[in-house]
Amino acid sequence: MTALNGKYADFEALREQAVALRREGLSLRQIRDRLKVFNNEILRRLVQGEPPPEWTKRPNAKDDLRAKARELRLQGLTYDQIELELGCSKSSISLWVRDLPKPEPRYTNEERRARMNAGLARLRAAQDVDRHETKRLAREEVGKLSDRELFLIGVGLYWAEGTKDKSYSRREALYFINSDPNMIKTYLRWLELLGVTRERMRLRVSIHESADVPAAEAFWADLVGVNVSAFQKATLKKHNPTTKRKNTADTYRGCLIIYVTKSADLYRRMEGAWYGIVLGAKSTA
Repeated sequence: MTALNGKYADFEALREQAVALRREGLSLRQIRDRLKVFNNEILRRLVQGEPPPEWTKRPNAKDDLRAKARELRLQGLTYDQIELELGCSKSSISLWVRDLPKPEPRYTNEERRARMNAGLARLRAAQDVDRHETKRLAREEVGKLSDRELFLIGVGLYWAEGTKDKSYSRREALYFINSDPNMIKTYLRWLELLGVTRERMRLRVSIHESADVPAAEAFWADLVGVNVSAFQKATLKKHNPTTKRKNTADTYRGCLIIYVTKSADLYRRMEGAWYGIVLGAKSTA
């Protein structure tokens, strides 16, 4: 080998030495140092066609994964299933198995929809169980209410759903309207706590004119515990043809209005208690 001014004049003689060293099991680094060839391109040309010794090959951990991925693909597994099985990315799986035939689908479209619907049904059933359990625990946590607790709750209910007195319109009387049967029951229990008898109550249904008014009145009368004859004439809401109503099912019974006669003093107590609640809530902040 002769090296003249950094240029390798006798390339073939140099290649013979490089090949001989390669076959002895030397690495490129060792050949470079032995022959003083520091030009990487020339070094690669000198050993071109000669395989590297086994000891210089780096183990490729992905080779085993690739082989397993191909085996699983041939078994008919999808990319998602192979990903779960091997823990590698779908992009890698796609590269490894893209030359293999696509497996036949395991299920027909109808079967896939049925399996999806069944899965959704199981999910919703589990969610319903959790939902009902949360509500049950919360309900049991409340327990029996004291008279004071019931009074404060009733004040809050009335202030949310009852008619309020205005400086420009004196309305110092208990006038409550709501469509929730449980809200009505709680409000009636509150009135009982305040000493209001059924004789002082004026009952009336407010409902859309297209609804079944007699059925609604019968429902509310049964809930309150009075005869339908005790009800005043229902207030009928005019139907607006441009508005699409959603409350048209058989369970739609309108709202029940409960007006208490001679209740100005009770109204003042209720309003004063409400502002007491407001101030009490501020003091705990």
